[in-house]
Amino acid sequence: MIKNQAVAAIIQHKNRILCVQRGVGQYPYISLKWEFPGGKVDVGETTKMALKREIFEELEMDILVEDEFLKVIHSYPDFTFSLHSFMCSCISPEFTLTEHLDFKWLLKEELLQLDWVEADVLIVEELMKLK
Repeated sequence: MIKNQAVAAIIQHKNRILCVQRGVGQYPYISLKWEFPGGKVDVGETTKMALKREIFEELEMDILVEDEFLKVIHSYPDFTFSLHSFMCSCISPEFTLTEHLDFKWLLKEELLQLDWVEADVLIVEELMKLK
């Protein structure tokens, strides 16, 4: 059963995509892995509202949320959730890491060099297919 809805931002700037590295957390299978920034959708929020809020909380960055890219339903050993990813752009590429350990601005072709959280792998694979 799906308990949570989450959102992920595919933030693009000058043909590069922002990737962030998770810290050590409660679940070892997602600790220190790379992901698209985002988080949980709170009660009463739309997915786009949640994404703007999460990116501001995590990165102190304003983004323009554009089209939904891909919805993924993923089960980890301890939870199942639906992840809505959106294509986004940023007004300014400057930000502050408040929750993540590291970041990289990568070309689409470079995304596979990172060790991604499982839920984001399908998003990466679909991005690779874009022209």
